[in-house]
Amino acid sequence: MRISKYWKAVVAAVAAGAAALATALDDGTVTAQEGLTVGLAVLGALGLTWAVPNKARTPSTPPGPVPGS
Repeated sequence: MRISKYWKAVVAAVAAGAAALATALDDGTVTAQEGLTVGLAVLGALGLTWAVPNKARTPSTPPGPVPGS
């Protein structure tokens, strides 16, 4: 299992959860409804990001710096 394969989904889930949690903590407490919203934001970000495939590399674009630049 390669973690780089899952990075995109993990970063999206953390960002969505952090944004929802920051909004929920605006008044100093987190209600059950706000907690549910945070959980759904994390799961939604994971699911939607997982469904979109990463762009495939073409043989003409090798990884790394471009020679001559």
